[in-house]
Amino acid sequence: MGSAPGEQLPGLPAAAFHKQDAAPDALFYDFPRFVTHIDDGAIAAVTQAYRDRLPAGGAILDLMSSWVSHLPEDVEYGSVTGLGMNAQELSANPRLSRWLVQDLNQDPLLPLEDASFDGAGLCVSVQYLQRPVEVFKEVARVLRPGAAFVVSFSNRCFPTKAVAVWQRLTGPEQQGLIRAYMRAAGFADIGLEAALPPHGDPLWLVIGSR
Repeated sequence: MGSAPGEQLPGLPAAAFHKQDAAPDALFYDFPRFVTHIDDGAIAAVTQAYRDRLPAGGAILDLMSSWVSHLPEDVEYGSVTGLGMNAQELSANPRLSRWLVQDLNQDPLLPLEDASFDGAGLCVSVQYLQRPVEVFKEVARVLRPGAAFVVSFSNRCFPTKAVAVWQRLTGPEQQGLIRAYMRAAGFADIGLEAALPPHGDPLWLVIGSR
């Protein structure tokens, strides 16, 4: 099953990836939440990043997915595979070609073939990963060479389920943490972007290349 959460990054104690609510995540996500977790401006920023980085006609992985994927509506993809925690949410997502229910904190190994995707997105959920480097290594494994991994987040979260280290950092520092995850997982050409409107939800992005 891989390393313990505290071994994810050198220099971070085991408690860095603990959560206030230690109950199984499956219990927390047992009922669907048909809401968006960021406002329209932040959604537009995510959608633009996907438009720029995820190739039309390609096979796309939507990691920690839900009932919406924020992919551009006017772009057709060869396939979109969603992996998330709630079957009702995933089944309601019209962009998904197929979907899988999996708790990545229990099992970070993706049941997907090597080099089978042309891009991947992880939207406003990275803060809940207790084994992020293991998960990111799996994303790298299933991406084709040169494919992009787009990770986005805002300043919202379920605080009892976000890992401890996340809650002690600011947005730019959280970008640095995700960049460290990506570097440890073998990603290259890691870029940092942000959409910081005077009003509304901020959005930070970390984009790596396989």
